[in-house]
Amino acid sequence: MTRPPENQAAPPTVLPVRVVEPARPLRWLAAGWHDCVRTPGPSLLHGLLVALGGMVVLSLAWGRAYVLAGAFSGFVLVGPILATGLYELSRLLGRGERPTLANVVDAWRRGTPPLVVLGLLLMFAATMWVAVSAALFALVLPGGIDGPRALLAYAARPESDLPLLVWLLFGGLGAAIVFAMTAISPPLLMGRQVGLRCALLTSVRAVGENPVPMLIWALFIIVATVVSIATLMLGFIVAVPVLGHATWHAYRDLVDTSAAALRY
Repeated sequence: MTRPPENQAAPPTVLPVRVVEPARPLRWLAAGWHDCVRTPGPSLLHGLLVALGGMVVLSLAWGRAYVLAGAFSGFVLVGPILATGLYELSRLLGRGERPTLANVVDAWRRGTPPLVVLGLLLMFAATMWVAVSAALFALVLPGGIDGPRALLAYAARPESDLPLLVWLLFGGLGAAIVFAMTAISPPLLMGRQVGLRCALLTSVRAVGENPVPMLIWALFIIVATVVSIATLMLGFIVAVPVLGHATWHAYRDLVDTSAAALRY
């Protein structure tokens, strides 16, 4: 096996992380809002694009609730990749610069190979989850459900429904795994010269060593997503940029990047 030169350190397998207080997610949200206010045009553009994408999903799957449930949960899985332009805006703001939409476009164009691979993996996971959801609903409800209202009514029934609980269990477990791997890995891949394995392991380590703050952070994301969907996707216009900027600040708070070289 080839060894790195003596004057060149081997790439880190996992980066050290910091332990933060439970209330720290509130500071991330405040910092995310501040960044959004400082770059309103490029930031809100991200939210608008996500809202439009959600509307497309809603229109295509409206009459097929079994697809709609999986599509929306899968749509959320790729959220960390959709926010890469927001990470770049926050990175430049932190350096005292005044970023523009051109910086966002440049960040999208120069996506690092590990970040591209992560995006493809998340898209694959989202697609597989849609397929699994459709299959489970087809097996459990051969007669079908004709819309979101009927799906909610079915889910709210007082009697026990094991298949629905199984679907929720699988969905929750998958979401927890994806959250742990992507909580801070996308901004880490953008900002530092690390491999995909290092970024994923560092993200899992950050979540594992900060269970309460990261649980609170996950709840913030869930609430923002539910509210955004309840407002027919319009909530995403503000929620996406604020959460995206806040994720950059979470990464900067949680990860000690001194062992990894700057990428830009």
